[in-house]
Amino acid sequence: MTDAEDKHWMQRAIALAKSKGNDPSDTPIASLIVRNGKILGASCNETETLNDPTAHAEMMAIRIAGPAAGSMDIRGATLYSTLQPCGMCTMASIWAKIGRIVYGAGREDVHSMYFEDRHLDTMDFVRDAWRDDLVVEGGCLKDACAALYFRPDDEVPQDQQGNV
Repeated sequence: MTDAEDKHWMQRAIALAKSKGNDPSDTPIASLIVRNGKILGASCNETETLNDPTAHAEMMAIRIAGPAAGSMDIRGATLYSTLQPCGMCTMASIWAKIGRIVYGAGREDVHSMYFEDRHLDTMDFVRDAWRDDLVVEGGCLKDACAALYFRPDDEVPQDQQGNV
C-alpha cells in the first residue's frame, strides 16, 4: 500500500471513530480491515455497549472480516486502527494472519487509561510470535487520531479510567 492509500483508509477509520461522538471517555477507537481495496470488516469499540471486555474495535472488525473473507485466515489484509492495538488485538491479528497493522496514535500520544498494561507493547507480541511476516507501522495521521482521545497529561477522573 502507498502512503496515500494508508491515509485514505485511516481517514475512514477516524470518521468511523467520530461516529461515536466526541467524548474521549467513550473510547472512540475504530478499526478497518482492508484487502485488495475492499473493506472486509469495520467497527468501533463496543466494550461498554455489549458489556464485553473483548469487544475492542479491532476484535469486532476481525469478527466481521472472517465471515466476509470466508475464512479465519485473512492473509494479505491490513488492519487500520486509530489507536495502537493492545496485546489481545495484536495476538488476534497474528492468529488471523493479517499481514499489516497500521495505527494512528501510539501509547506515547494518549493517556495511559487506554492501555491495560504498563510496560508491554504491541511490538513485544509481534517479536515473540512464530510469524515473521507481520508488519506494524505506527503514526499514520497520528495527530488527527490522538485528538480523539485524552492526552498523556490530561487529568482524567479515576472513575472514567477503565484500567484502574
